[in-house]
Amino acid sequence: MIQLSHIDKSFGSLKVLKDVSLGIESSKVVTIVGPSGAGKSTLLHLIGTLDRPDKGDVVIDGVKVNKLDDDALSEFRSKHIGFVFQFHHLLPEFSAMENVMLPMLIAGKTRTEAKTRALELLSFLKLDNRIGHKPSELSGGEQQRVAVARALANNPDLILADEPSGNLDTENAKNLHQLFFDLRDQFHQTFVIVTHNEELARLSDRRVVMRDGEIISAE
Repeated sequence: MIQLSHIDKSFGSLKVLKDVSLGIESSKVVTIVGPSGAGKSTLLHLIGTLDRPDKGDVVIDGVKVNKLDDDALSEFRSKHIGFVFQFHHLLPEFSAMENVMLPMLIAGKTRTEAKTRALELLSFLKLDNRIGHKPSELSGGEQQRVAVARALANNPDLILADEPSGNLDTENAKNLHQLFFDLRDQFHQTFVIVTHNEELARLSDRRVVMRDGEIISAE
């Protein structure tokens, strides 16, 4: 599903990724681990098409995404990739339902279609009794599940998560991690997760270890 070939990435004089190559199969939960500054988030951003490599290619579902122009890249990202971040990034003035509907409305779905899909997702995530609540009225675990629902809104093939359980307590983190595996099993989506959580890394289908901008193991 994903093939990275000889990726280099620098910011100014700092070389963050050094000749990184990695293949990721579909319908897997893959974790990327390593110390701070290893290049994990930069690699995730390149996979997510939020940035472009200085050298090398990023291929997703047979498409060399780093060669797409900005408009085509934005369209590809909207259709194929969902994002879950550590700090939720929910819009505070919108309800849970409206936050989940937003990416679908941006993608051109009707309000009725977006509402139906949002309710389906929030019900699946056991949030159907919280659909009218704003983020400030939700617990941390509930906010993160809304963020997951939003990531799933356009039914992407690939979900990218950057420290998704970093701000959650142990119980909510465990529940979120189980949710990723449930979604993999039920919807056959691929998850690539940057994490410092060793329990999640041990449970994942594949554990990629980075250090100093390089992959030192990918088991």
